[in-house]
Amino acid sequence: MTLRSVFRSWVEHYFSDEEALILLVVLVLGFAVVIWLGRMLAPFLTALVIAFLLQGGVNALTRRHVPHFLAVMLVYLAFIGVLLAMALVLLPLIWNQLVNLVQETPRMFASGQRLLDDLQARYPQLVTPDQIQDWIGMAGREVTQLGQRALTLSLASLGNVVSLIIYLVLVPILVFFMLKDRDRLVSFTVSLLPQRRELMTRIWQEMDDQIANYVRGKVTEIAIVGTVTFFTFAFFGLPYTALLAVLVGLSVLVPFIGAAVATLPVAAVAGFHFGISDEFLYVLIAYGVIQALDGNVLVPILYSEAVNLHPVSIILAVLFFGGIWGFWGVFFAIPLATLLKALVYAWPRGIQQRQRLQTDKALADK
Repeated sequence: MTLRSVFRSWVEHYFSDEEALILLVVLVLGFAVVIWLGRMLAPFLTALVIAFLLQGGVNALTRRHVPHFLAVMLVYLAFIGVLLAMALVLLPLIWNQLVNLVQETPRMFASGQRLLDDLQARYPQLVTPDQIQDWIGMAGREVTQLGQRALTLSLASLGNVVSLIIYLVLVPILVFFMLKDRDRLVSFTVSLLPQRRELMTRIWQEMDDQIANYVRGKVTEIAIVGTVTFFTFAFFGLPYTALLAVLVGLSVLVPFIGAAVATLPVAAVAGFHFGISDEFLYVLIAYGVIQALDGNVLVPILYSEAVNLHPVSIILAVLFFGGIWGFWGVFFAIPLATLLKALVYAWPRGIQQRQRLQTDKALADK
């Protein structure tokens, strides 16, 4: 059997069905639009994600016999309230703490250098002066590069103030109409699809519940972990609590890796503030307890429909989609991996099932 015949049999097996070809075209067009027009359509895509998140609240109210328009208004007003609270309270607090952290960087470097000198005095055979100078030089270069990137970002963002304002105006408007006219928009989208769409329906059913559960659960997990971290660090008197809480909350976006990465700034701030003391140890223990409760208690409660993916698949999905789409690629890495898994499992089964039905129908007609 030649390579050409193998390829031909593979194509005939997977793409002999008309719906399979249409599904392939839809997927390719969808990914192409996101890759090449993603920046242009960013307000629309952001509003689509937010509306998807808020739709669960609308459904919960309508199930309690609340009129649809009233349910939409209540959920939308709650969303606007949270948005204003973040814009007027949380973001200024985080910005002020970030500015203070940058101003404190020289003192932190001096403290770190004293700590290294201490280690060199205690363990002269393990830590040499050359190693200390190399570490200090490397840290200095990293901080310089970080400062340059921050300056470049801030200067580049000055020209995008108008775009940001337009973005902040468009997204809430789009969210409102997506919630209010959801049925009409869904009906219009479905009308563009072919009449025969059993394969598409099968794939959507396999991933719909998992995606909804994952996205809403992930947002809830970020909010809970960030809030608990904020109050825990505030209890110990740790500085930059809001900044660290946001960092720890967002770290749950990247499974397995995020928690390890967030440990470094938490340990660094606690070490510079408390030194190597009991308070420093208590902060690290508290942070470890938060991570343990998140992984072993909170995640099983939030994700009732478990995403059955191997850890290697999750890490590969985070690396691949994060490299393509940045933050949103990381956020939707697991749902996109779930989509690929549903395609792999549903595609041949859907085609084979339809072929069996056609065969049975032909035999019955005879």
